[in-house]
Amino acid sequence: MEADLSCAICHDLYKDPVLIDCDHSFCRSCITRYWEKAGTTSCPVCRKETSSMDLRPNRTLSNVVETFVSSDKGGEIQQECSRHKEKLKVFCKTDNQPICVICQISKSHQNHEVLPVEEATEELKEELQNLLKPILDKKKECDAVKSDYEKTLTHIQDQGVNTEKQITAEFEKLHQFLREEERIVLEDLNLEKEKKSQEMKERIEKITEEISSLSITVRDIEQELSEQDNIKFLTKIQDLQKRVKRTLPEPQKVYPLINVGKYIGSLQYRVWKKMLTVINTAPVTFDPNTAHPDLLLSEDLRNVRNTGKRQQLPDNPERFDPGPCVLGSEGFTSGKHSWEVEVGNKTRWDVGVAKESSNRKGKIYLSPGNGYWTMSLSEGNKYRACEKSPKLLELSVKPRKIRVCLDYEGGKVSFYNSDNKSHIYTFTATFTEKLYPYFSPGTTDGGKNTEPLKICPRTVTIQEDEGFIPSSK
Repeated sequence: MEADLSCAICHDLYKDPVLIDCDHSFCRSCITRYWEKAGTTSCPVCRKETSSMDLRPNRTLSNVVETFVSSDKGGEIQQECSRHKEKLKVFCKTDNQPICVICQISKSHQNHEVLPVEEATEELKEELQNLLKPILDKKKECDAVKSDYEKTLTHIQDQGVNTEKQITAEFEKLHQFLREEERIVLEDLNLEKEKKSQEMKERIEKITEEISSLSITVRDIEQELSEQDNIKFLTKIQDLQKRVKRTLPEPQKVYPLINVGKYIGSLQYRVWKKMLTVINTAPVTFDPNTAHPDLLLSEDLRNVRNTGKRQQLPDNPERFDPGPCVLGSEGFTSGKHSWEVEVGNKTRWDVGVAKESSNRKGKIYLSPGNGYWTMSLSEGNKYRACEKSPKLLELSVKPRKIRVCLDYEGGKVSFYNSDNKSHIYTFTATFTEKLYPYFSPGTTDGGKNTEPLKICPRTVTIQEDEGFIPSSK
């Protein structure tokens, strides 16, 4: 059995056996070395030339060898050479296997690098020990990543639940608004219906009385027409003529119909127009996935403040850290856009735009070269345009609201004081990638700068035949 499971080249049990074209099997390393030395691809057993050097793994033979080694006959670790029955005292580094001293001087291991098994064991254990540290480091790194993934999974599930609740609440507000509007319109319709129905009932009652009176007059006329006594007829005719004249005027026709157009005509437009007073018309909102862990966003994603307390959030690539910053949820690759930020009495803040690929980890240097076009406030009164060399801005009026205007094709980012409509500063550049609104409420400044930054709702005006036009004011 052992002979049948031995390689014809090394005469040891097969190690990684492969098949060649003639269906003979050899150890992969043995046949490769044989062909290299012989300079031919013939089979060592039948001498048949092999058309292809592709070596097909002989998995069946490999499994049989494994079974043999693990059986009662071969279950114990081999301590002597199966060919020469000598103790395995030498380790062949070339073939990566223990051999006996006779194998060492045989042609099979000629010019191979060999060591005593003790030295080989010591050397290989040292190599294995050196391999252990990077593996342990890698395992530690993988454990940390797994922990982050598990926390991220929990965060995703929490995000889903909370966002679903908020969506439901927002739609409920709209549903409630629409239900209330429906109630008001239907109530007005019912009031008009009752009023005009009552008016028609009164008119029907009145005309019914008039019909009754006319019926009596008709009866009297018919009676007089049948009168045979001429004197008697002529005596009554004058009074009858007067009665007839009083009934002859045309009845006044009035149809107080419901003004359907008042309720149905442009109903959606009128409701939508009124809805503008209750919906969020902020042109941009914050993206929670980019917010530094110290930043707390409002539920409607329009307010942000620095709490100074770190939240447990995933350290995803989009998130700023350690800079207390956040981006808008929508980016722009064309067009003109503007948004207004309420800065109030804060002592520190940054606002502007950032390109999508700008660095968000480590210390952030606000400059166009780093993908940021911003202006900032520090120390309560120092305004700067964040150019490569920050430019100090002299402002006569402290702005409480800043309007940021982006002209993508025009290559401009401009800042204005919304309070007095005065221009503050304009960057010029050529934009080639998506730009996002950029915000930073700054550090807490020892508790003096905890007021939030707020994205202001947009003023909306309605003009005849033009729909709604977002105001640029």
